[in-house]
Amino acid sequence: MTHTYQITGMTCSGCQNKVQALLSQVKGIQNVDISLVEGTADITMSPHVPTSVLQDALKDYPKYHLSEVPHSHTMSMEPDTESPSWLATYKPILIIFGYISVIAVIAGYSMGNFMTMTAMRVFMSGFFLIFSFFKLLDLQGFADSYSMYDIVAKKFRAWGYIYAFVELGLGLAFALNIAPVIVNAITFIVMSVSLIGVLQSVLNKRKIQCACLGAVFNLPMSTVTIVEDALMIVMSAATLWSVVF
Repeated sequence: MTHTYQITGMTCSGCQNKVQALLSQVKGIQNVDISLVEGTADITMSPHVPTSVLQDALKDYPKYHLSEVPHSHTMSMEPDTESPSWLATYKPILIIFGYISVIAVIAGYSMGNFMTMTAMRVFMSGFFLIFSFFKLLDLQGFADSYSMYDIVAKKFRAWGYIYAFVELGLGLAFALNIAPVIVNAITFIVMSVSLIGVLQSVLNKRKIQCACLGAVFNLPMSTVTIVEDALMIVMSAATLWSVVF
């Protein structure tokens, strides 16, 4: 069943992500869809969760207040507006990948012949630098979103803050070609752990925001996120193989 609640006190995407993360942690909650503009939350639950329990989930943040909306049971009906197309939804991340790919290919040809390892290193550097940039624009918002699905951030929330700087460090290390074995090993481990949470969310069909571009863009969790993480895992593994063997 799905109920709609009024939530006051939310002023930015960081607030939205915080409230969504807190409510999603309540036992029995299956999905939380928050509209910052309307100040409402459509909460899917099974079994029914009392309003008082939802309010208790926000008690540590008194500026957020949740209340019932009369006749809030949501019936199956067509939305008032059409959902954006797949291309429109993922346009930001597709453009970013396009830019990074072009730069990586150019760098790979800088020596006359195409150097695959160089192209991959430049791609990974650009990936981590750009993605960490968007996370750092709203670090708290990213940490709130990341804690909703990452297996480490769920238990150790500070990991969301640390992770953004880990990406920044990896981006700089790839750009400077520092300790390739260590850097690629760290990349393989970090991205593999991150992929676990992404797979769980996608397979469980949880409609939550992907934190790959921080809280700046509202990108839904999907197979695109899986491909993104898997690509970095494959590249780091390939580089490790070429360096070690």
